[in-house]
Amino acid sequence: MRAIGRVFDHVGHWLARYLEKPVSGYEPFTPSDPEILRASLRPGDVLLIEGNNHISGVIKYLTQSTWSHAALYVGHIGDRTTEDGEPLMLVEANVGEGVVGVPLSKYSRYHTRICRPIGLSEEARARVCAYATERIGFDYDVKNIVDLMRYLFPLPVPQRWRRRMISLGSGHPTRIICSALIAQAFQSVRYPILHRATRMQSRAARREILEIRHHSLYAPRDFDISPYFAVVKPTIEGGFDYRALHWADLPPPPEDDEVAPPADEIGNAVGTAVEEPAVTFVPETKAAPRRRNITAAI
Repeated sequence: MRAIGRVFDHVGHWLARYLEKPVSGYEPFTPSDPEILRASLRPGDVLLIEGNNHISGVIKYLTQSTWSHAALYVGHIGDRTTEDGEPLMLVEANVGEGVVGVPLSKYSRYHTRICRPIGLSEEARARVCAYATERIGFDYDVKNIVDLMRYLFPLPVPQRWRRRMISLGSGHPTRIICSALIAQAFQSVRYPILHRATRMQSRAARREILEIRHHSLYAPRDFDISPYFAVVKPTIEGGFDYRALHWADLPPPPEDDEVAPPADEIGNAVGTAVEEPAVTFVPETKAAPRRRNITAAI
Protein backbone atom coordinates (compact mmCIF):
# COMPACT_ATOMS: atom_id res chain seq x y z
CA MET A 1 0.00 0.00 0.00
CA ARG A 2 2.86 2.36 0.76
CA ALA A 3 4.34 1.67 -2.66
CA ILE A 4 1.02 2.51 -4.32
CA GLY A 5 0.82 5.68 -2.26
CA ARG A 6 4.28 6.75 -3.40
CA VAL A 7 3.31 6.10 -7.02
CA PHE A 8 0.22 8.25 -6.59
CA ASP A 9 2.36 10.99 -5.06
CA HIS A 10 4.79 11.00 -7.98
CA VAL A 11 2.02 10.97 -10.58
CA GLY A 12 0.11 13.65 -8.71
CA HIS A 13 3.13 15.97 -8.53
CA TRP A 14 3.80 15.44 -12.25
CA LEU A 15 0.19 16.32 -13.11
CA ALA A 16 0.34 19.38 -10.88
CA ARG A 17 3.49 20.65 -12.59
CA TYR A 18 1.89 20.17 -16.00
CA LEU A 19 -1.34 21.92 -15.05
CA GLU A 20 0.56 24.90 -13.64
CA LYS A 21 2.83 25.24 -16.68
CA PRO A 22 2.24 28.58 -18.50
CA VAL A 23 0.83 28.61 -22.02
CA SER A 24 2.89 30.63 -24.48
CA GLY A 25 1.40 33.57 -26.34
CA TYR A 26 -0.61 35.07 -23.48
CA GLU A 27 -1.01 38.83 -23.81
CA PRO A 28 -3.47 40.63 -21.50
CA PHE A 29 -5.70 43.23 -23.13
CA THR A 30 -5.91 45.66 -20.22
CA PRO A 31 -3.35 45.02 -17.48
CA SER A 32 -3.71 47.33 -14.49
CA ASP A 33 -1.02 49.79 -13.56
CA PRO A 34 0.82 48.15 -10.63
CA GLU A 35 1.00 51.31 -8.52
CA ILE A 36 -2.66 52.22 -9.07
CA LEU A 37 -3.65 48.62 -8.35
CA ARG A 38 -1.68 48.64 -5.11
CA ALA A 39 -3.25 51.92 -4.02
CA SER A 40 -6.78 50.66 -4.75
CA LEU A 41 -6.62 47.39 -2.79
CA ARG A 42 -7.87 47.04 0.78
CA PRO A 43 -7.56 44.08 3.15
CA GLY A 44 -10.36 41.62 2.44
CA ASP A 45 -10.55 42.41 -1.29
CA VAL A 46 -10.67 39.49 -3.71
CA LEU A 47 -8.34 39.80 -6.69
CA LEU A 48 -9.53 37.87 -9.74
CA ILE A 49 -6.91 36.90 -12.32
CA GLU A 50 -7.12 35.80 -15.94
CA GLY A 51 -4.53 33.03 -15.75
CA ASN A 52 -2.33 31.71 -18.55
CA ASN A 53 -1.52 28.13 -17.55
CA HIS A 54 -3.06 24.84 -18.69
CA ILE A 55 -5.56 24.60 -15.88
CA SER A 56 -6.73 28.18 -16.46
CA GLY A 57 -8.20 27.37 -19.85
CA VAL A 58 -10.15 24.45 -18.43
CA ILE A 59 -11.50 26.48 -15.51
CA LYS A 60 -12.58 29.22 -17.92
CA TYR A 61 -14.40 26.60 -19.99
CA LEU A 62 -16.10 24.92 -17.04
CA THR A 63 -17.22 28.22 -15.49
CA GLN A 64 -17.81 30.13 -18.75
CA SER A 65 -15.86 33.09 -17.39
CA THR A 66 -12.80 35.24 -18.00
CA TRP A 67 -11.45 34.56 -14.52
CA SER A 68 -9.54 31.39 -13.71
CA HIS A 69 -7.84 32.27 -10.43
CA ALA A 70 -8.57 34.21 -7.26
CA ALA A 71 -6.39 35.52 -4.44
CA LEU A 72 -7.22 37.30 -1.20
CA TYR A 73 -5.51 40.61 -0.47
CA VAL A 74 -4.54 40.68 3.21
CA GLY A 75 -1.93 43.43 3.28
CA HIS A 76 1.48 42.78 4.81
CA ILE A 77 1.75 39.21 6.05
CA GLY A 78 3.86 40.03 9.08
CA ASP A 79 7.43 40.60 7.98
CA ARG A 80 7.43 37.90 5.31
CA THR A 81 9.07 38.96 2.07
CA THR A 82 10.39 37.44 -1.13
CA GLU A 83 14.09 36.91 -1.78
CA ASP A 84 14.15 40.37 -3.34
CA GLY A 85 12.66 41.93 -0.22
CA GLU A 86 9.16 42.50 -1.64
CA PRO A 87 6.41 42.02 0.98
CA LEU A 88 3.89 39.19 0.62
CA MET A 89 0.38 40.63 0.40
CA LEU A 90 -1.78 37.99 -1.30
CA VAL A 91 -2.90 34.58 -0.06
CA GLU A 92 -3.80 31.98 -2.66
CA ALA A 93 -4.08 28.22 -3.15
CA ASN A 94 -2.16 26.68 -6.05
CA VAL A 95 -2.12 23.19 -7.48
CA GLY A 96 0.96 21.38 -6.22
CA GLU A 97 1.90 24.16 -3.79
CA GLY A 98 -1.07 24.45 -1.49
CA VAL A 99 -1.78 27.71 0.36
CA VAL A 100 0.99 30.28 -0.08
CA GLY A 101 1.64 33.99 0.28
CA VAL A 102 2.76 35.86 -2.83
CA PRO A 103 3.72 39.46 -3.68
CA LEU A 104 1.40 41.72 -5.61
CA SER A 105 3.91 42.01 -8.46
CA LYS A 106 3.22 38.39 -9.41
CA TYR A 107 0.13 39.55 -11.31
CA SER A 108 1.35 42.92 -12.58
CA ARG A 109 1.21 41.65 -16.20
CA TYR A 110 -2.18 39.97 -15.90
CA HIS A 111 -5.71 41.10 -16.49
CA THR A 112 -7.19 41.45 -13.00
CA ARG A 113 -10.34 42.63 -11.25
CA ILE A 114 -10.95 43.74 -7.68
CA CYS A 115 -14.11 42.51 -5.93
CA ARG A 116 -14.78 44.22 -2.60
CA PRO A 117 -17.19 42.98 0.09
CA ILE A 118 -19.69 45.68 1.01
CA GLY A 119 -20.63 46.53 4.59
CA LEU A 120 -17.99 44.31 6.14
CA SER A 121 -16.58 45.86 9.30
CA GLU A 122 -12.85 46.32 9.88
CA GLU A 123 -12.94 43.63 12.56
CA ALA A 124 -14.66 41.20 10.20
CA ARG A 125 -12.16 42.02 7.44
CA ALA A 126 -9.32 41.27 9.84
CA ARG A 127 -10.89 37.92 10.73
CA VAL A 128 -11.25 37.01 7.08
CA CYS A 129 -7.60 37.85 6.42
CA ALA A 130 -6.47 36.01 9.54
CA TYR A 131 -8.39 32.90 8.49
CA ALA A 132 -6.51 32.81 5.18
CA THR A 133 -3.04 33.66 6.52
CA GLU A 134 -3.30 31.03 9.27
CA ARG A 135 -3.65 28.40 6.56
CA ILE A 136 -0.45 29.28 4.73
CA GLY A 137 1.56 26.10 4.44
CA PHE A 138 -1.40 23.74 4.10
CA ASP A 139 -0.55 21.05 1.58
CA TYR A 140 -2.52 20.31 -1.55
CA ASP A 141 -3.83 16.76 -1.71
CA VAL A 142 -2.03 15.44 -4.81
CA LYS A 143 -3.12 11.87 -3.99
CA ASN A 144 -6.54 12.54 -5.38
CA ILE A 145 -5.58 11.75 -8.98
CA VAL A 146 -9.17 11.99 -10.18
CA ASP A 147 -9.29 15.67 -9.27
CA LEU A 148 -6.19 16.31 -11.37
CA MET A 149 -6.70 13.98 -14.33
CA ARG A 150 -10.16 15.26 -15.24
CA TYR A 151 -8.63 18.61 -16.17
CA LEU A 152 -6.45 16.93 -18.79
CA PHE A 153 -9.53 15.97 -20.81
CA PRO A 154 -11.74 19.04 -21.26
CA LEU A 155 -14.43 17.19 -23.22
CA PRO A 156 -17.76 18.89 -23.97
CA VAL A 157 -19.71 18.97 -20.74
CA PRO A 158 -23.39 19.93 -20.35
CA GLN A 159 -23.72 23.29 -18.63
CA ARG A 160 -25.69 21.87 -15.67
CA TRP A 161 -22.76 19.54 -14.85
CA ARG A 162 -19.88 22.00 -15.23
CA ARG A 163 -19.95 23.39 -11.71
CA ARG A 164 -20.24 19.94 -10.16
CA MET A 165 -17.13 18.83 -12.04
CA ILE A 166 -15.10 21.29 -9.98
CA SER A 167 -15.77 19.36 -6.76
CA LEU A 168 -16.52 15.86 -8.07
CA GLY A 169 -14.31 13.08 -6.73
CA SER A 170 -12.70 14.98 -3.85
CA GLY A 171 -12.45 13.10 -0.60
CA HIS A 172 -12.22 16.41 1.24
CA PRO A 173 -12.95 19.99 0.10
CA THR A 174 -10.96 20.40 -3.09
CA ARG A 175 -8.52 23.25 -3.36
CA ILE A 176 -7.90 22.95 -7.07
CA ILE A 177 -10.25 25.89 -7.55
CA CYS A 178 -8.47 28.44 -5.40
CA SER A 179 -11.67 30.30 -4.54
CA ALA A 180 -12.63 27.48 -2.15
CA LEU A 181 -10.18 28.82 0.44
CA ILE A 182 -11.50 32.36 0.03
CA ALA A 183 -15.08 31.12 0.31
CA GLN A 184 -14.21 29.43 3.60
CA ALA A 185 -12.66 32.66 4.88
CA PHE A 186 -15.84 34.67 4.20
CA GLN A 187 -18.08 31.91 5.51
CA SER A 188 -16.15 32.09 8.81
CA VAL A 189 -17.78 35.51 9.40
CA ARG A 190 -21.02 34.43 7.66
CA TYR A 191 -20.60 36.86 4.80
CA PRO A 192 -22.56 35.67 1.73
CA ILE A 193 -21.13 35.10 -1.73
CA LEU A 194 -23.88 33.25 -3.56
CA HIS A 195 -26.57 31.52 -1.58
CA ARG A 196 -29.44 29.19 -2.12
CA ALA A 197 -32.76 30.67 -1.04
CA THR A 198 -35.83 28.72 0.01
CA ARG A 199 -39.10 30.62 0.25
CA MET A 200 -41.20 29.75 3.26
CA GLN A 201 -44.84 30.79 3.08
CA SER A 202 -47.23 30.76 5.97
CA ARG A 203 -50.22 32.67 7.19
CA ALA A 204 -48.13 34.70 9.62
CA ALA A 205 -45.14 35.59 7.49
CA ARG A 206 -43.35 35.05 4.22
CA ARG A 207 -39.59 34.88 4.45
CA GLU A 208 -36.48 33.58 2.73
CA ILE A 209 -34.30 30.98 4.39
CA LEU A 210 -30.72 31.23 3.14
CA GLU A 211 -28.57 28.14 2.79
CA ILE A 212 -24.79 28.38 2.64
CA ARG A 213 -23.42 26.46 -0.33
CA HIS A 214 -20.48 24.14 0.07
CA HIS A 215 -17.23 26.04 -0.42
CA SER A 216 -15.90 23.55 -2.98
CA LEU A 217 -18.65 24.59 -5.41
CA TYR A 218 -17.41 28.18 -5.69
CA ALA A 219 -15.48 29.45 -8.71
CA PRO A 220 -13.62 32.74 -9.25
CA ARG A 221 -16.48 34.12 -11.35
CA ASP A 222 -18.85 33.90 -8.37
CA PHE A 223 -17.15 36.86 -6.70
CA ASP A 224 -17.63 38.84 -9.91
CA ILE A 225 -21.35 38.13 -10.24
CA SER A 226 -22.10 38.16 -6.53
CA PRO A 227 -24.60 40.89 -5.50
CA TYR A 228 -22.62 41.37 -2.28
CA PHE A 229 -19.26 42.30 -3.85
CA ALA A 230 -18.58 45.58 -5.62
CA VAL A 231 -16.33 45.70 -8.67
CA VAL A 232 -13.53 48.22 -8.11
CA LYS A 233 -11.63 49.47 -11.16
CA PRO A 234 -8.25 51.00 -10.27
CA THR A 235 -8.14 53.32 -13.28
CA ILE A 236 -11.38 55.01 -12.23
CA GLU A 237 -10.42 55.00 -8.55
CA GLY A 238 -7.17 56.75 -9.44
CA GLY A 239 -8.99 59.68 -11.08
CA PHE A 240 -9.65 58.94 -14.75
CA ASP A 241 -9.68 61.89 -17.18
CA TYR A 242 -10.45 60.94 -20.76
CA ARG A 243 -9.14 64.32 -22.00
CA ALA A 244 -5.63 63.34 -20.92
CA LEU A 245 -5.52 60.36 -23.29
CA HIS A 246 -3.11 60.52 -26.23
CA TRP A 247 -4.59 59.03 -29.39
CA ALA A 248 -2.35 57.67 -32.14
CA ASP A 249 -4.22 59.40 -34.98
CA LEU A 250 -3.91 62.88 -33.42
CA PRO A 251 -0.83 65.13 -33.22
CA PRO A 252 1.04 64.90 -29.91
CA PRO A 253 0.00 67.48 -27.32
CA PRO A 254 2.38 70.34 -26.48
CA GLU A 255 4.88 69.61 -23.77
CA ASP A 256 3.77 71.97 -21.02
CA ASP A 257 6.26 70.56 -18.57
CA GLU A 258 9.31 71.87 -20.46
CA VAL A 259 9.97 75.49 -19.46
CA ALA A 260 12.84 77.44 -21.02
CA PRO A 261 15.39 78.52 -18.38
CA PRO A 262 16.19 82.23 -17.91
CA ALA A 263 18.86 83.76 -20.12
CA ASP A 264 21.26 84.42 -17.22
CA GLU A 265 21.21 80.73 -16.29
CA ILE A 266 22.11 79.78 -19.85
CA GLY A 267 25.01 82.21 -19.80
CA ASN A 268 26.31 80.88 -16.50
CA ALA A 269 26.15 77.35 -17.85
CA VAL A 270 28.69 78.16 -20.62
CA GLY A 271 30.84 80.40 -18.40
CA THR A 272 29.92 83.81 -19.82
CA ALA A 273 26.92 85.97 -19.45
CA VAL A 274 24.79 86.43 -22.49
CA GLU A 275 23.86 90.02 -23.18
CA GLU A 276 21.18 90.68 -25.70
CA PRO A 277 21.37 94.00 -27.58
CA ALA A 278 18.62 96.39 -26.74
CA VAL A 279 16.00 96.61 -29.40
CA THR A 280 13.75 99.65 -29.70
CA PHE A 281 10.53 99.28 -31.57
CA VAL A 282 9.52 102.51 -33.37
CA PRO A 283 5.94 102.68 -34.52
CA GLU A 284 5.62 103.09 -38.24
CA THR A 285 4.08 106.41 -39.34
CA LYS A 286 2.69 107.32 -42.72
CA ALA A 287 3.74 110.59 -44.47
CA ALA A 288 1.05 113.21 -44.82
CA PRO A 289 -0.24 113.56 -48.41
CA ARG A 290 1.00 116.63 -50.33
CA ARG A 291 -1.57 119.35 -50.80
CA ARG A 292 -2.20 120.47 -54.37
CA ASN A 293 -3.14 124.08 -55.02
CA ILE A 294 -5.89 124.19 -57.57
CA THR A 295 -6.69 127.63 -59.11
CA ALA A 296 -10.08 127.87 -60.62
CA ALA A 297 -10.31 129.75 -63.93
CA ILE A 298 -12.50 132.82 -63.80
